Amino acid sequence: MNAPEWKNPVVRWIDFRLPIFSFVYHELGVYPAPRNLNYFWTFGSLAGIVLVIMLASGIVLAFNYTPHATMAFDSVERIMRDVNWGWLLRYIHMNGGSAFFIVVYIHMFRGLYYGSYKYPREVLWFLGVIILLLMMATAFMGYVLPWGQMSFWGATVITNLFSAFPLVGESIVTWLWGGYSVDNPTLNRFFALHYLLAFVIVGAVAVHLWALHVQKSNNPLGIDTKGPQDTVPFHPYMTVKDLFSLSVFLTVFSMFVFFAPNFFGEPDNYIPANPLVTPPHIVPEWYFLPYYAILRSIPDKLTGVLAMFGSIFVLFLLPWLDTSRVRSGSFRPTYKKFFWVFVVDCIVLGYVGANPPEGYFLILGRVATIYYFFHFIILLPLLGWFERPLPLPTSISQPVLGGRAAATARHMEKA
Repeated sequence: MNAPEWKNPVVRWIDFRLPIFSFVYHELGVYPAPRNLNYFWTFGSLAGIVLVIMLASGIVLAFNYTPHATMAFDSVERIMRDVNWGWLLRYIHMNGGSAFFIVVYIHMFRGLYYGSYKYPREVLWFLGVIILLLMMATAFMGYVLPWGQMSFWGATVITNLFSAFPLVGESIVTWLWGGYSVDNPTLNRFFALHYLLAFVIVGAVAVHLWALHVQKSNNPLGIDTKGPQDTVPFHPYMTVKDLFSLSVFLTVFSMFVFFAPNFFGEPDNYIPANPLVTPPHIVPEWYFLPYYAILRSIPDKLTGVLAMFGSIFVLFLLPWLDTSRVRSGSFRPTYKKFFWVFVVDCIVLGYVGANPPEGYFLILGRVATIYYFFHFIILLPLLGWFERPLPLPTSISQPVLGGRAAATARHMEKA
């Protein structure tokens, strides 16, 4: 499809030499989107908007932050008290990290339910998992920067996990620390990497969008589009949905920023880092809690670390582990039930990760960890072989327009 003839002479002059406006027109204007996309498909664009918010607020915060062990905590307090609107920027950035993970987790669970990882979108799914890994690394390093008690001891505990690897483990920990303990070199390199990885995420998101526009979007029915009757232009039909979701998101996000800014935080992080005083209960941020529960549910340190990383690595194998040819969970009644069991299992892991690994929580964590891997490695292949899915519609337009066509026919008969 050719670009329209631009009326503005400046736009026309630029577009002839660098077709940026034609690119936007094709990819964000007339891009053919499946006509049955629901509001779960707006979380991808929400994630992009939150990423922009995090970049903008993070850059301004970096102008006023001092990455030094003796000054980091005070510089954060100075941002809160003396920098114009500094308190707002910090609360936006702090809660934006949690919002980013909430949006991305919903985006990924939607992909799990509707089979968005299946042929031909495997690379699109791989890129999404890579973005999740980059987010986790960036968030962990950002959590260390305030240099409070939980920041310091969280960095100490998590980086020490690499010492479990034979031969190279101690060297990795020493490199991460920049010495033989968590100190000023650690804070410096975490600040540099936190700033750098944010832009690496931007690059990964750009490639992710590229892969999306090559193979097109999946849809709630999980079937391919058959022609123009199955699609609508992205603008205005999808942009209206995105704007509505954005308005709801910003409303909820603003409520946290202005009325409950420390809801996702830890009180101990408002105490300056002290290597001589260990907090009674060291916990990571809430979005790491399920992986933390998997780590602690296994007595052996190396096995626990491998299980924690394996819980993410298994997502790369998902296109082959799920042997069913039907994408959407809407047509897989048995899979649909186990999907919600898996969602509950992830919530249970998060709950266990927030509590001490003893007694009831230890048993519950081990059961939830076993089911997590059972779901992917055993259950999904078996379901693909033995489940009897419901019949698929012949096209997207059939269920979307079928009711309207039948109603029109009945109206014509009565007339």
